[in-house]
Amino acid sequence: MMKKSTFYLLFLALLNWTASFAQLDSINYLEEVFVSDVKLREFSTGQTLIKIDDSVSKLSRSALGEVLEFNSPIYFKENGLGMVSSPSFRGTTASQTAVLWNGININSQFNGQVNFNIISTVGIDEITVRGGGGSVVYGTGAIGGTVHLNNRLHFNQGFKNELFLQYGSYNTVDARYKTEASGELWSLSIAGARNSSDNDYEYPDNGENLNGQFFNNTLDVGLAYKIAPKNYLRAFSSFSHAGRHFSLIRPSETPTKYRDINSRNLLEWETGISHFKSTTKLAFLDESFRYYENLSSDKYSFGQAETFIARNDLEYTGFKDVKLASVLSNTHTSGEGSGIDDNSRNIFSAALLLKHHATQRFSYEAGLRKELTNNYESPVLFSAGAKYEFSSFYALKLNASKNFKIPTYNDLYWNPGGNPDLKPETSLQGEIGNSFRWQNFDLDLTAYYIDIKDMIRWLPASGGIWRPQNEDEVRSYGLEGLLGWEKHIGNGFLRLKGIYSYTVSENQKTSKQLIYVPYHKVTGSAGYAYGRWNFDYQLLFNGEVFTRSDNDPNYNLDAYTISNISTSYAFGQEKSYRLGARVRNIFDEAYQNVEDRWMPGVNFNIYLNLNF
Repeated sequence: MMKKSTFYLLFLALLNWTASFAQLDSINYLEEVFVSDVKLREFSTGQTLIKIDDSVSKLSRSALGEVLEFNSPIYFKENGLGMVSSPSFRGTTASQTAVLWNGININSQFNGQVNFNIISTVGIDEITVRGGGGSVVYGTGAIGGTVHLNNRLHFNQGFKNELFLQYGSYNTVDARYKTEASGELWSLSIAGARNSSDNDYEYPDNGENLNGQFFNNTLDVGLAYKIAPKNYLRAFSSFSHAGRHFSLIRPSETPTKYRDINSRNLLEWETGISHFKSTTKLAFLDESFRYYENLSSDKYSFGQAETFIARNDLEYTGFKDVKLASVLSNTHTSGEGSGIDDNSRNIFSAALLLKHHATQRFSYEAGLRKELTNNYESPVLFSAGAKYEFSSFYALKLNASKNFKIPTYNDLYWNPGGNPDLKPETSLQGEIGNSFRWQNFDLDLTAYYIDIKDMIRWLPASGGIWRPQNEDEVRSYGLEGLLGWEKHIGNGFLRLKGIYSYTVSENQKTSKQLIYVPYHKVTGSAGYAYGRWNFDYQLLFNGEVFTRSDNDPNYNLDAYTISNISTSYAFGQEKSYRLGARVRNIFDEAYQNVEDRWMPGVNFNIYLNLNF
């Protein structure tokens, strides 16, 4: 397996670039900041991007799930605080939202999902949410939307340090440290974090969250080196070790726990010749878990998967106002585990992209993608987007695409029950967006429609086992609204933001709403800065959800509203130190977003943030 993987890596690393030994262009195009996932900003025509800056993410716990819960239209289903957190984006399932780390898909090979509670934000410089299809560029799972986690590497920025310490209710500790150093030719970033909690909050019915403790340790490293003009080498590495005990529904249940170890490593070489620019990426991802179904026993079930990725992004800008790009990628995965025999699969993909700024006001793009593998039949995917700016006040956006999600390791190889004859889930979707900009006021309104075929569902089969089949068809449609306004008021600065999403996601055979998909979600935030003081407020409303596929209202989970407040004071000559306090769920709302899994009531924490 290693020899085969190495062959593919070397093959794609050299593909298209035998000419790279030629003399490089003498023009120095060194930028102050490098971001790995340039396709995100270059090929998102007709789609809306939500960028979450660092100051906003610090208002939440370090877990990515809470940051997105309060700052995006994504609904999160959480099995209690710190437990499994899975998304529903535009009414799709958790495995139909792709998570990209520096442009690399990091969804689990086993279940196709990402647990957003074990991804720390400490080593992430940019968090961007993009609604709608993205499989042409980013591959499997990009149906409901994509979440992009990118690192920035700065040149000529000297030496910087940041320390963030937070302590709160339930003996919750959040410690983060980040250091950055850079010169004219090099840049280094190192970030580490520890997040842990006893998580023993009280239930509204006088019970207590038993066996709910968790921890998460992360380490992230980024390095860039300028070899020559138009010639750069970058490396990124991210390691996480997470453990959580599964909260008990009843005290009589047997306590269990779960351990995750994930390693992500990426090497990039970017070089340019004339109108060509090439970025070659070599990535190695390692995910493993252990599940202990009884704390008093050393026995466990496990899973481990290794993924090797070789990718080349080639761009040509020789035509006026036109960008042509190709993406060649080879992904080799091997995995094994309890209930899964040792299996491997290899996927080769090719994509072609075009973007044209036809006029100063009108631009459009188009793309095609095809995958080759022996594991399943892969369809030809396409995407097309356009944007027309009628004025500085109003712009119209359109986007349409065909996307897919491949069967997971559990779907294909689970023993007994795996089905090697499964087809990928596919979707046809479109959206129309309206953007309004006036002075300090921003408003984006997007209507979308998604038609999903061949959704994989585990059904009873002969012999008393369950077996996955391409069974379900789902229709999802809705509306998203993003609102922003900011203004200087005297010596202060006020910023308001709001998000509303209306989502209908129906099984086309039964016309029933999918479970754990609310019709309505609202988030809001208000921030006011005056002198050395900051004041912030956050709002989250999730509507009623069904927990039964027949939509029996007797089992619905009630709608709920959560409010958080915080204040902080900056001290030091350059206001580089900050002391703050937060109160979450200030009205002590009793709520759950998974059946029988209560979330915490009012809780408190204090924090210290030092920049030096």
